[in-house]
Amino acid sequence: MTSDLFSAAAAERLKSQAPLAARLRPRALDEVVGQRHLVAKNSPLRSLIEGDRLSSVIFWGPPGTGKTTLAEVVALTTNRHFERLSAVSAGVKDVREVIERASERLGQFGRGTIVFIDEIHRFSTSQQDALLPSVESGVITLIGATTENPYFEINAPLRSRSTLFRLEPLLVSDVKELLQRGVVAESVTADEEALETLAQRCGGDARQALTALEVACALSHENNRHVTTSHVDAALGVSALRYGRDDHYDVVSAFIKSIRGSNPQAGLFWLARMLESGDDARFIARRLVILASEDIGMADPNALVVAVAAATALEHVGLPEAQLNLAQAVVYLATAPKSNRVALGIWSAREDIQRGVNSEVPAHLRDGHYEGAREFGHGVGYVYPHDDPRGFVEQQYMPESSPGSPDVRGDYYQPSNHGNEREIAEKMINVDLSKKAQNKAQNKARKDK
Repeated sequence: MTSDLFSAAAAERLKSQAPLAARLRPRALDEVVGQRHLVAKNSPLRSLIEGDRLSSVIFWGPPGTGKTTLAEVVALTTNRHFERLSAVSAGVKDVREVIERASERLGQFGRGTIVFIDEIHRFSTSQQDALLPSVESGVITLIGATTENPYFEINAPLRSRSTLFRLEPLLVSDVKELLQRGVVAESVTADEEALETLAQRCGGDARQALTALEVACALSHENNRHVTTSHVDAALGVSALRYGRDDHYDVVSAFIKSIRGSNPQAGLFWLARMLESGDDARFIARRLVILASEDIGMADPNALVVAVAAATALEHVGLPEAQLNLAQAVVYLATAPKSNRVALGIWSAREDIQRGVNSEVPAHLRDGHYEGAREFGHGVGYVYPHDDPRGFVEQQYMPESSPGSPDVRGDYYQPSNHGNEREIAEKMINVDLSKKAQNKAQNKARKDK
């Protein structure tokens, strides 16, 4: 009895000393803030949790959006045994031990097991493979949480046996609701402006917002436990910027348009704004890689090389030093010649496919390397371009027209007169002239016969 009382007191003391984000963690779905598309009444996920019918799932979303919270709610509501593993510390041995216990539990008591794996993207291929048979057989029900795209970081077989639920960054209004709860829990008062600033600056990350609030509350002890904007600024470590959800997309838009408009000064300004606001540097790097092909393309093929190099440097170096790599990429891309002809080309080609043009591969272009291919005409008549002294051969490369189907336009890539594309345009003209001359000579030869 004494031992139980001591354990309860220790647990209560530990709870009171836990970080604010942990103390405010919801214990029921009705207490969850945000993610209405997942936890609203009659939503699929809520119905599965409340009915204790949850199958293997992957919770995917940015930090602080409630992935662990949802797993904790499942732990409190399920009749199944609940096991936790951290992908940071758990190895294959730990995974196998959990599976073994789950198998024994199912065999002896008929009780299922839910295994929650936080940061599952950190699991190696072999660790993920160790989970697969048990997930497939139903020995365990997997709940994985990841901040990374599961299509890139989770093995396809494991992913295909799990339902993906995408969690979105919390709205500013959602974060403010959490902060109000935090103010009550910390027994402080706070300026509305201070909470608004904190809600806007956290980027939809509830954990970051509550952690910063906890620091701000500690700093407010000399101000009669009243939190002001200055306390929030100090807690965040950077000057307060109005950077809500809409602001984020507006700043990104200004950033991209400045580089597209060949203005390196504005490009650097908006880069600085995003970095100071705590924007994900990897997101910035990805935008630069996209821009290099979408807005520069073949006008300067090195633009893509520079953008990818900056993204790679970011992963190797990290911030703050990698700001130099990002800045170099911004200046290079802003001052490079611009062309969107590559982007227009692929969009136009995809539009043709969507229009329903014939996309059957001509027989002479089909794979002719397997036994029996020539019986079907596959590869027959194909002319090897390297055998021609010019290095190219005029032959049919596009699909043939099909009765009832739209014609293939085929003029997808039309180089501009900017940068390297000027030279590409000249080469394409010379090739076309050479092809026309070849066709003319062939037609004349046929007539002479």
